[in-house]
Amino acid sequence: MKEDALARHIADNIRQLRQSRNLTQDQLARLSGVPRPTWSNLESGTANPTVSVLAKVAAALQVPVEELISPPKAQAKLFRAKSIAQKQRGGVLIRKLLPDHLQGMELDRMEFAPGAHMAGVPHRLGTREYLACESGQIELVVAGEKYELAAGDVVVFRGDQKHSYANRSATVAVAYSAIILGPGRIA
Repeated sequence: MKEDALARHIADNIRQLRQSRNLTQDQLARLSGVPRPTWSNLESGTANPTVSVLAKVAAALQVPVEELISPPKAQAKLFRAKSIAQKQRGGVLIRKLLPDHLQGMELDRMEFAPGAHMAGVPHRLGTREYLACESGQIELVVAGEKYELAAGDVVVFRGDQKHSYANRSATVAVAYSAIILGPGRIA
């Protein structure tokens, strides 16, 4: 990467991050111990900061140093529905809620066709799973215990044990699953 491109990335990233936090250069100077004129030079692209200065700036903005030197991130990005991962398991359409992978977490929208049944896959030991019913009725069986969910109901359970889902009704049911993966090995 050319030096002037790197300086521009640093300038654009620092300015965007500072503005998004509604902070002034003076406030960040006090937080970081980096003089206010240095902040001005960083944001204008005229500074040639040391690694130590970048580390202080990153700490004050609460981001990794890499975020300061990489190409600026878009303020917003639209992901069309067809670009978001989905899969069919039996009569259940499972669609990721977010386009990005979140370390240690899975967020899915589950659409159950009438009469659909799906066995859950036990996750790593210590996993917590949250199932929120948006519409219709969903039957959840966890370790042999049955839970009947209607719109608005939420069940929290250990996701490292045997579980299954079913829609016993004649209408479509929709639920959201949030899985917080545990630190342990696969059960």
